[in-house]
Amino acid sequence: MPSPRVCVLRAPGTNCDPETAHAFESCGAKADRVHLLRLLENPKQLADYQILCVPGGFSYGDDIGAGVIFASHLHGKLSDVLREFLTKDKLALGICNGFQVLLKAGVLPDGTESLQAANEGRRDTTLTWNNNGRYTALWVRLKVQKTKSVFLKGIDEIEMPIAHAEGRIAVEDKATLDRWRERGQIALTYTGNGSSGASDELLDYPVNPNGSFANIAGLSDPSGRVLGLMPHPERFLFATQHPNWTRLGLRGDGDGLKLFRNAVEYFA
Repeated sequence: MPSPRVCVLRAPGTNCDPETAHAFESCGAKADRVHLLRLLENPKQLADYQILCVPGGFSYGDDIGAGVIFASHLHGKLSDVLREFLTKDKLALGICNGFQVLLKAGVLPDGTESLQAANEGRRDTTLTWNNNGRYTALWVRLKVQKTKSVFLKGIDEIEMPIAHAEGRIAVEDKATLDRWRERGQIALTYTGNGSSGASDELLDYPVNPNGSFANIAGLSDPSGRVLGLMPHPERFLFATQHPNWTRLGLRGDGDGLKLFRNAVEYFA
């Protein structure tokens, strides 16, 4: 099987890049942790990679909003190389702060379409403060919805941890939600207490830990090749990382490894 090259793009304040690179390499990829400043110096190097991943953390301290400064670089000097990357048969993943970055840069929810809108100052979706107004860290159960996402192939439900303060999806109107459903862009929803999380009715905390619109935990672009999610798959690579692994009798791989394996196997 070929080994795709992964650009794990980090910036000041990113703190999950080593674990994320390890996750991809555990599945057979070759992962490079690339500093944003190096990519700004030579934007064309992005063409050398098959997968772009923006990992979690607190880029630039999230000083003026989660992911805002990092995103400004992506839809600024890097806009052209990103647009070229997205038009090819390649993958992009944003985890937690990386999801915030991709959304605010316009890479999500609609790929090149929303990237152009972001460049023009238009945006109908954002990730903002949790309803409880606090940084929240806990484990959540997620349901994969009707989606073409490469990363979620063969997955029905999955469990992972979250750790964020600005993870609530907010949209301008219900028409946006209807468009996402029609195009299969609602990739993951928080689920529990007998609900699939697919309805518009908000599930209560802690099932929906941030009050995200329509219980959304992850969004895909229409092609299925770009995914952003608030939970951290790189923090559940091994069964023993689950807080209840002994009482549940968990062994082997953790649920999060499935996303990275799907990405690597896409290029088989």
